[in-house]
Amino acid sequence: MAGISDLQFRMLNRRFGCELAFSEMISARALSYQNSNTMKMLSQHPADRPLGIQLLGNDPTVMMKALDVLRDYSFDVLDLNAACPVSKVTKRGEGAALMKEPLKIFEVLKALVRHSGKPVTVKIRAGWDESSVNARDTALYAQDAGVSAVFIHGRTQSQGYSGTVDYGEIRRVKEALSIPVVASGDAFSGELIKKLFDETGCDGVAIARGALGNPWIFRQAAQYLKDGTLPPRPPVDELADTMITHLNFSVEADGDETGTTKFRKLFAWYVRGLHETRSIRAEAFGATSRKEMAGLINQLRATHYRPGFAEYKR
Repeated sequence: MAGISDLQFRMLNRRFGCELAFSEMISARALSYQNSNTMKMLSQHPADRPLGIQLLGNDPTVMMKALDVLRDYSFDVLDLNAACPVSKVTKRGEGAALMKEPLKIFEVLKALVRHSGKPVTVKIRAGWDESSVNARDTALYAQDAGVSAVFIHGRTQSQGYSGTVDYGEIRRVKEALSIPVVASGDAFSGELIKKLFDETGCDGVAIARGALGNPWIFRQAAQYLKDGTLPPRPPVDELADTMITHLNFSVEADGDETGTTKFRKLFAWYVRGLHETRSIRAEAFGATSRKEMAGLINQLRATHYRPGFAEYKR
């Protein structure tokens, strides 16, 4: 998730049961130039393993240059993003635009498999639009290129994140391949994650937007898959403690003002579903220091963590 799954986000989610995490989507071209902002996206910690590095690109030559830079980094999986639906990405022929050129995906993946020295995976979509649903054929090209697994988001590029997930197309990919298939799309709860397993036969489920402000989803999903029960939502006291931990991670990585500013959107995600948060969210989007943001988090704790208060909206 571009702009989201940095080291701090990954480390926080690993505390709650995230087993395999991926870096933010990294431009292979920017990486080949060793752009300073891009290099920061490769920040690592020994506990942040196993780790996948996700590359964005469509040129095998550029990909090889990016691999040269990655030689100095420790990671476990190399992933090609052929699923990002954002127009500024697809207009360059990258991300989900590659769904229109399965042979190009094959060429890029074949080069990565040959030269990376790591297991290679690819993330695809159901297709470009409803008239060109081709995930099965694209996944077969990827398998022929030698990838170790295929991740598939069950929507087309034209859908973005709207509409419904095509469970049937994910199942068709799973039935066609002999390598693991990981399903993606609307994995927002234990029930929906189980539905992905049940309706597609997939080998795993990738949690992305479902973890925004909700690191508890990993342990909730594990419990639901184990015994069909769902743990209750965390009390606001635990929520506040987790928010402060995440804020501290962000400030330690990026400094007081920048780290706090980056945390603003995280604040909004964390408080989704809580009663009476409009005014405090507005204040959070103006916070510029850890002290100020932590004060708002503790204010949230004080106003919600009291006997008889219905913390969450129904």
